[in-house]
Amino acid sequence: MTTFYDEAQAVGPDAFAPGGLETGALDARSADLLFRGAHTTYAFTDRPVTDGELAAVYELLRFAPTAMNTQPLRITFVRSPEAKARLLPHLADGNRPKSASAPVVAILSADLDFHEHLPRLMPHLPGAKDRFADDAQREQAARFNATLQAGYFIIASRAAGLDAGPMGGFDKAGIDREFLAGTAQRCLLVVNLGHAAEGGTFPRSPRLDQDEVVTTL
Repeated sequence: MTTFYDEAQAVGPDAFAPGGLETGALDARSADLLFRGAHTTYAFTDRPVTDGELAAVYELLRFAPTAMNTQPLRITFVRSPEAKARLLPHLADGNRPKSASAPVVAILSADLDFHEHLPRLMPHLPGAKDRFADDAQREQAARFNATLQAGYFIIASRAAGLDAGPMGGFDKAGIDREFLAGTAQRCLLVVNLGHAAEGGTFPRSPRLDQDEVVTTL
């Protein structure tokens, strides 16, 4: 698959917006790569996902916005056959073949102790860590901001040249026990990563129109 960096060079008459990249907008081909042409993937080829590709995903993801720069998302990449064997029993029956075919499965979790990093991440705001002393408030912030980052993770994966298959339908408590025991991390989402096999995506389902979603005041 062509990467975002390759596609970004393709500025021409089919620009996504008038002026294309000259106005700060993506060109049409790059927008297709990240959005219009991208599909949730259910079956993958056996082409490996490299360490470099996974590093490229995080290098883009790390710039996603979070409240107070909290950055609570944590990622566990499941790639070895042994780790896959531990993961699959915790997935819904219909999801197991999807993850079994994926070269890498990402467990995305929220770190409930994210505030421990705030003295380094928010050096200009003394006492930032103390604002999250309440456990319930801190957990809510962790889950909200990590979920925001999870959306960026999917886009970053596409930009790095991978196909992504985000999934619900798994035993969160079971994954927490199996992979995150002894940490303050709590599983939010499972994302299959790799390169789509032929027939590994479904046709695009209908989307709501702008006038059904957007209100301008």
